[in-house]
Amino acid sequence: MKVLLINGSPKAKGCIHTALEIAAQELNAQGIETEEIHVGNKDIRGCIACNSCRKAGKCVFNDLVNETAPKLEAADGIIIGSPVYYGGPNGTIMSFLQRLFYSTDFDKRMKVGASVVSCRRGGNSATFEMLNQFFGINGMPTVPSTYWNDVHGNTAEEMLKDAEGVQTMRNLGRNMAFMIKAIRSGEEQIGLPETSKETFTNFIR
Repeated sequence: MKVLLINGSPKAKGCIHTALEIAAQELNAQGIETEEIHVGNKDIRGCIACNSCRKAGKCVFNDLVNETAPKLEAADGIIIGSPVYYGGPNGTIMSFLQRLFYSTDFDKRMKVGASVVSCRRGGNSATFEMLNQFFGINGMPTVPSTYWNDVHGNTAEEMLKDAEGVQTMRNLGRNMAFMIKAIRSGEEQIGLPETSKETFTNFIR
């Protein structure tokens, strides 16, 4: 069992990394492997809607997105972390996620997902909601904690003083471990639910 940790902060060892690391410690303690992928300081361009991925099975831009795709396919869960930029996620992480989820057609149902955000003061809830949009559309259960998954501080050292934020990250890791194991057990015993995907409309036809 494995969880991908996507670090959308430009700072490799900043608040997002620290928050992800706390959740990872709980996952590791439950026997679940973790891998952190640092995205926030990479040169990731946005999707150009060329649909080449529908024929090639991968994005036309051969960068970190294509490197991450097979790791996501093999993973049981993903945690996406981003700092708050003007009330929303880092632009780089959004370009990365939009291309990653759009260019991969493998079944993501019942892979569990969670988002973690870091801010100095505000914008956390809107950022959290935007990141979580990637899960429901792909049949991925969203993992809860004991609060919205946000931490506060300008530095990793300050973030560690956010006692409730640290607690939230720990509970997130524990809940994710439980959900991964429960879904794995359910799949083995009764199988995954059937999903219909015959209907695709644009509200005009």
